[in-house]
Formats: sequence, structure tokens, C-alpha cells
Amino acid sequence: MQQSKIDNIETMLKTVNLHHIAVQIKDIFNQAINESISYEKFLEELLKCEIKGREEKRFERRLKHAEFPEYKTLDEFDLKEQTTLSKKQFNQLRELSWIEQGYNLILLGPTGVGKTFLSIGLGVEAINCGYKVHFITMHDLIHILKTQEILRTSRTRYQRIVDSDLVIIDDLMFIAMEKHEANLFFQLINKLYGQSSIIITSNKGPEDWGELLGAPAITTAILDRIVHKCQVLNLDGESYRLKHRQTIFGNN
Repeated sequence: MQQSKIDNIETMLKTVNLHHIAVQIKDIFNQAINESISYEKFLEELLKCEIKGREEKRFERRLKHAEFPEYKTLDEFDLKEQTTLSKKQFNQLRELSWIEQGYNLILLGPTGVGKTFLSIGLGVEAINCGYKVHFITMHDLIHILKTQEILRTSRTRYQRIVDSDLVIIDDLMFIAMEKHEANLFFQLINKLYGQSSIIITSNKGPEDWGELLGAPAITTAILDRIVHKCQVLNLDGESYRLKHRQTIFGNN
């Protein structure tokens, strides 16, 4: 086919927003000619190309909006390093039926045992399945809650949080809250209750969260909404980062 005709077809495809086909139309034409495929097969290849391109674009957009501190997948999570989580439990988490059922997860354990890694891996898996996910540390969350009425960037991020199917809150016990901050946190949890699943990572169990949240009434109200439908996972063991730490002295 003449290059001028291909260029004209590319332009028309872009006009009707079939950009992914437009990018690969020349290769698909060549494949059709070389393999003498039918018109039906040719049309199928065009549509598969566009659908795949759009799915990849949606994934990239949702991944960007999730704001993970790093990209980790469940395939990278080493169950040999975290023996307190069975393969059966791991696979059940990976199936993500708990999101569909509106369950929350609380990942407990000391620093370095894989809580954040597992939460990110589950978040990436959820994005792969079409869910909207947002990751935020407790420290950043408090800042967002306190400034979302005056800062556009905070307001945008707050909206992404409340629009998410899965919200990951990392390091819950990192800092103690003032009463006003605890109130704002309660309002967010109340807004997410029944509409989004939440993953919380913490080095202390819910029975100790009063130290962070302060007022007993607020603590009870928050726990009531988080723990209503919730699976608590206790991760234990040696810190992965310490166990596999690098040294400037090599192996000598």
C-alpha cells in the first residue's frame, strides 16, 4: 500500500480517536499482506490493538494516581521470608474478593517484615483488576486532611482518596494526633466506610491505637468502622532490610 494512503488512514484514525491503531496500522497491514489473513481477522487485529492500548493507558493513569512510593508486585513478595503468612492466605488475598465484599485489612508487625511491600503489591494487583487505588502515609494524610480546604493540591489528592476503591494508609502509629487531627481522620474513615476498602499498616494493634488517636470516643468510633468487616494479619520475623543489608566492606 502506498505511503500516502497509509498516512491518510492514520490521520483518519486519529480523528476518530483510534490512536493506538493509528500507531500500529502499518505493521498490521504488513501482517495482513504477509499472512493473507481474512477481513474478519484483520478487523479483529485492529480492535485487539486498540483495546490493549487503551487498557495499558488506563493502567498507567491509575498507577500514577495511586502514588505508590515504589512499584512492587505480589510476584516479587517472597513467602519464604515471611512464614507467618501461608500460601493459601496469600492466594486468597491476591484474589481480591475481600475488596468486592467490602473488607478492610490491617497488616501488623515490626519494621521491615514486608507490611508496606505487601500492601503495595495488593494495590498494584487491584489496579490490574480495574480498581482505583490510592496509597498515602499517615503523616501525609494528616497534612492533606488539615489543608484540603485551602490548598488545591491537597484538595485534589483528598478527592482521589475518597474516590478510590482501595485506600492504603501506611505507618498508622508513626505520629500521635491532636484532637482536631483525630476528628478529621474520623471524618475520612466515616466517608470511606461502606464504599471503599482500606489497608492499614501499623507496628501496633488496634487495642493500642488510643495512644495515637487520643480521645477514647473518637478511637472507638474509628475502630467501629474499620474493624466491622476486617481481617487482621500479624506479620513477624527479622527485618528483611537488615537481613539483606549491603555493606561498604564487601564479604571480607
